[in-house]
Amino acid sequence: MKKALLVVRWLVGLLFIFSGLIKVNDPLGLSYKMQEFFEVWGIDFLNKYSLGMALIMNMLEVGCGVALLIGFSRKFTIRILLLLIIFFTFLTGYALLSGKIKTCGCLGDCLPLTATQSFIKDLVLLVMIVLLALFDKDLKPVFTTITTNTILMLSIITCVLLQDAVLNYLPYIDCLPFKIGNNLVEQMEKPKDYVPDSTVITYHYKKRGKTIEFDQSHFPDDFDSSYIFISRYDKLIRKGTGGAKITDFNLITPSGNDTTQALFSMPKYVMVMGNSFHTNFYRWHNDLLKVKEYCTANNISLFYVTPQSGEESTVLAKENIVVLKCDATITKTAARVNTTYYFMNHSTVVNKCSDRNINKIMDRLAELKAL
Repeated sequence: MKKALLVVRWLVGLLFIFSGLIKVNDPLGLSYKMQEFFEVWGIDFLNKYSLGMALIMNMLEVGCGVALLIGFSRKFTIRILLLLIIFFTFLTGYALLSGKIKTCGCLGDCLPLTATQSFIKDLVLLVMIVLLALFDKDLKPVFTTITTNTILMLSIITCVLLQDAVLNYLPYIDCLPFKIGNNLVEQMEKPKDYVPDSTVITYHYKKRGKTIEFDQSHFPDDFDSSYIFISRYDKLIRKGTGGAKITDFNLITPSGNDTTQALFSMPKYVMVMGNSFHTNFYRWHNDLLKVKEYCTANNISLFYVTPQSGEESTVLAKENIVVLKCDATITKTAARVNTTYYFMNHSTVVNKCSDRNINKIMDRLAELKAL
């Protein structure tokens, strides 16, 4: 029995560490997935806290995995693990049974799992953690108290530093369709055997204090103005075979024209993709002007891509920097750092980097010029 418990202990610990580290690589991705759940549940006021929650969740996953392996406070650790896996199982079960969430994001974009796979994984982990809870007395510490505390603290500090670096300088491992070397046109194409998801538009209304859900084919017979609209969503009925990896990638000029294909026909250009107004606008703005000066001198086109029109766009337009609008989901996916520089050759991503390092940006520009 002790050997079996040891195997379970290592499996659970390593899986939590592995799962946590994958999400440490891209905490913004987890925060966006949290926002998806919040919006479905009608609590999107929590969206502004999602990144902080994601950072804490990642540290908790890795920390609990390490704590289990080294034997830190076994009862406390197993209780936290049990609470976490119950919560995760609820999320994956909800995603599977409701059809409102396509994937739970359990292993990030690097190892995407279907709702069914995620739910089964969490059920297996739940059983193993319950087993550990029943026989926790047999789980002995591996090191002395001082060594155990030191290892756990270093693990958490490492998570903090890794996530800080990722949020400032892009993920270490890029698993997104916008990664270096990818041809965006190819990523926008649907596979030959493509079968779309089968969905039905489902509505949430409130009447007399009760929330009522129905689809577009089953409106209540007494439907009238007493029904108060809450939300609508596309409920998944049957999973398809998976479509294009990039959708809704359209770059729109201020006059409303789609210029995507025109950009893809250019041999060398830079896309500066941003999500929101910069808190450190002047530092970012001065660096962008340096890039503009280099691009102008070397016949490289420069575009600023944003989902919104605001003060940034107004300032840049006055400086003859072309501002293009794009879908917010696209910019959130492509610009994991606000902002992210894309160095393009036609529709191929030659390189990309965070705006935080102007020296690296200038090096990438020199490489683009040399192509």
